[in-house]
Amino acid sequence: MDTIFALASARGKAGVAVIRLSGTQAWPVAAAICGPLPEARRSGLRRFRLGEDVVDEGLLLLFEAGRSFTGEDVAEFHVHGSPAIIGAMLRYLGDQPGLRLAEPGEFSRRALDNGCLDLTQIEGLGELIEAETEAQRRQAMRVFSGELGARVAVWRGKLIEASALVAASIDFADEEVPDDLSDLLGSLIASVINDLRAEVRGVAVSERIRDGFEVAIVGAPNVGKSTLLNAIVGRQAALTSARAGTTRDVIEVRVDLDGLAVTFVDTAGLRDSEDEIESQGIALARRRAASADLRLFLTEGAERVEGVDLLPGDLLVGAKADLYPGSGLRVSGVTGQGVDKVLAEVSARLGVRSAGAALITRERHRVSVVRALAALELAAAEVDERLIQVELVGEHLRAAVHALDVLIGRVDVEDVLGEVFARFCVGK
Repeated sequence: MDTIFALASARGKAGVAVIRLSGTQAWPVAAAICGPLPEARRSGLRRFRLGEDVVDEGLLLLFEAGRSFTGEDVAEFHVHGSPAIIGAMLRYLGDQPGLRLAEPGEFSRRALDNGCLDLTQIEGLGELIEAETEAQRRQAMRVFSGELGARVAVWRGKLIEASALVAASIDFADEEVPDDLSDLLGSLIASVINDLRAEVRGVAVSERIRDGFEVAIVGAPNVGKSTLLNAIVGRQAALTSARAGTTRDVIEVRVDLDGLAVTFVDTAGLRDSEDEIESQGIALARRRAASADLRLFLTEGAERVEGVDLLPGDLLVGAKADLYPGSGLRVSGVTGQGVDKVLAEVSARLGVRSAGAALITRERHRVSVVRALAALELAAAEVDERLIQVELVGEHLRAAVHALDVLIGRVDVEDVLGEVFARFCVGK
């Protein structure tokens, strides 16, 4: 394949910029620019000479094939982050035979093709680059580190062992399978089924950590919802007025709440209204409240919300604590009283939910796991019958293994690779 190159750091002025090459020509080109090469995986201070012109002095770092990110020979030029230096280096590299500018995600694609990373790790890397909060970073790092791939390897190993038992049971094709063989086969299948079910249960939470939780602020008109939203974000995100019913649309603000990405949603006040626009806003408020991960109800002293049934898990907060003091969780968006306590309660409740996160984080992962689970449940039903049709059990096990192979990118993933790598920047 061609040797590829790209700027691997952010564009613009910076103290240091990193230009990366990967492929068979990476080291020869580095030698032409820098002269004698340093030892692999040890940086060396070098002058970067492009023809007769010395453009900079910086560090050269080499990685040999099999010990690099891409699995190929890699060279990295650490230059001063001047647009002029970067431009001169990239133009020179582009003029060299056998070199070309990398496409988005091509370094990562080569890591996949060379077996350095599986597809879930590639997706974890993409999420790690895009992580905005600590919870997103931790979740992405778990996947990028290979934890999901390692777990799939365990499941796959158990299913291969079960397939071997199925093959052995062919000797008993005309009679009942011995109980000890059947019990061991059932135990292996049941173990993987339990793990897969746990992953499916936790995928919704994983998606919420990646995409963000949603908290709807709900209550009667003029109860202080918009004022509370402004107090939470520390700026005027929503207009406020003493006149009731001024919020007609949904206003969303995303914040980092103790490491969790949380979108607070300010909604129209809930009441009966003859105003057509306000009625549409109220209907929209009810829909958004119904779909939110957490509903924060503001009330003025009452322990209920007019026209709305409180559900388990809803957070009831007394509004206008500066005007209506009392016990319990109370808040004033005007003075800031109780805002920290409300945020702490929201954080605690969402933190409990996030504790149930699975390793699978994407819809593609869920589909593969569900397919594997469905195949194993069919296999388990055959085993429970004792009079096993070994061919059917074997086929179900093969289908489950295939689904897991799709999950980590061993087979049938060409149609998703374009979407995965299109999200990467050039240089990664």
